[in-house]
Amino acid sequence: MTRDCLSRMKSWTPFAAASVLALAACSGQPGDPEAASPVVQRECGVPGDSPVAIPGGTFAMGQTDVYPAEEGPVRETTVGAFWIDPHEVTNRQFAEFVQATGHVTLAEKPVDPSLFAVPEDQIPPDMLLPGSAVFVAPESPSSRYADWWQYLPGANWMKPYGPEGPDFEPEEPVVHLAYADMLAYAEWRGGRLPTEAEWEFAARAGQDNYTGQPTEANSWQGVFPAFNDESDGYRDIAPVGCYQPNAFGLYDMIGNVWEMTSDFFRPGHDPDDSDNPRGPSENMAYDPINPDFPSRVTKGGSYLCAPNYCRRYRPAARIGRDPALGASNVGFRLVYDEAPTGSPDSPAG
Repeated sequence: MTRDCLSRMKSWTPFAAASVLALAACSGQPGDPEAASPVVQRECGVPGDSPVAIPGGTFAMGQTDVYPAEEGPVRETTVGAFWIDPHEVTNRQFAEFVQATGHVTLAEKPVDPSLFAVPEDQIPPDMLLPGSAVFVAPESPSSRYADWWQYLPGANWMKPYGPEGPDFEPEEPVVHLAYADMLAYAEWRGGRLPTEAEWEFAARAGQDNYTGQPTEANSWQGVFPAFNDESDGYRDIAPVGCYQPNAFGLYDMIGNVWEMTSDFFRPGHDPDDSDNPRGPSENMAYDPINPDFPSRVTKGGSYLCAPNYCRRYRPAARIGRDPALGASNVGFRLVYDEAPTGSPDSPAG
């Protein structure tokens, strides 16, 4: 249990050609499209879209009793006031952006073979087609991440399970986006990606650290990656609003999909950077899983986190993420420095 299942997969990016070729072993046909729909559903509400006012404050950021090298040391950290989306950006919201701007995501574009540092005849043809990384449960237990991650041509935010799978559900979190796609949406909405400290402060909502698997979060119950008993109500991504919000009124800060932040990644926290920290510089960023390029911090875990493999269903949890690679378990939400239209005039203390 050293990494979330996706981060252990060799990343696909034009700046890491060897990693791209490693994904060839993950190529294959999508699973049964019917498997993309949950068997058991909760009664899910549809929360509003108006951002929530978060007061500034000081909190103990980090954790040392699960993955101390990644999440420690615990440091007293201060953040200023901000507003944050009450739920992950949904397909409905992203579709409005695409309709208004004509934006085409990275996963919808073919890959230029000249961007790779290998001859074109060494690149599997499927790896040059538009697509993204999709989780497909193996038929039997496995410890090889290549057995459950596939690069599927035709997978994108509109077809999250691949071209043979169902279309997107409007109220589910949008996935298969690169960091640049998220930034484009943020600019259109007048927001930005949260810092890691802002995200963790909002996710904690005054809660102490914990290690157990939460019940009010969409995570994996059973033996990952082959068996999920769906006792939380969903096998795959859930619509926003299916699980109880935290004390700030925020949905799915834990589980459902990982959420991208603006911080560059390196293992652990700098104890001297504790006043509205912005993470390391790009030059100081380092991800031992993907050492060839700077990763960004993602937070909160996903529906694929299970006690036997990924114990990252916690506010302090963090992993590095290739900003040029979309996947079926990574999304985002925005924060705002000023009260957006329809939100409170100032954060409530």
